[in-house]
Amino acid sequence: MAPQIQAEHFTQALYLLLDETFDKVHGVYLDKGTSMYETLATISAAEASIPVGGKCATLAAQVKHVAFYLDVLEHSARTQQFEPQDWDKIWRETGAVSPDEWEAIKAGLRESYDRIKALIHDTQEWPSPHEIGGAIAMIAHSAYHLGEIRQALCTLKQ
Repeated sequence: MAPQIQAEHFTQALYLLLDETFDKVHGVYLDKGTSMYETLATISAAEASIPVGGKCATLAAQVKHVAFYLDVLEHSARTQQFEPQDWDKIWRETGAVSPDEWEAIKAGLRESYDRIKALIHDTQEWPSPHEIGGAIAMIAHSAYHLGEIRQALCTLKQ
């Protein structure tokens, strides 16, 4: 029988990577001060409202998309229902935001992130490559959009 990863070790690694991506850099793959929430704290509503590039979405849409992705993942994992989603809706509908709307978008991301952490806490085992792959994809997807946001900031602040 092939060696197996202990669920506890996988869960600890997942928490570490999530924390690095969203809250606080531990030096795993990000530079100090570049986690999602550290980055979002430096963005005004006006900056979040600017479409990046000719046909790209706003930074606000990027953040809403990450929250939507986490929400879909959490719902699907808990219900085992994998319904089709309108993944383009946020890109189509999220434009300029007011300061209050920007704060609500960031708070929504925090709520989605907290539900994902609760899901991981509730997960006692990782029974198949499907669950493990979903967890890894969640990190990769969130980190990708963090990179998009940080790259856009470089362009906006030039």
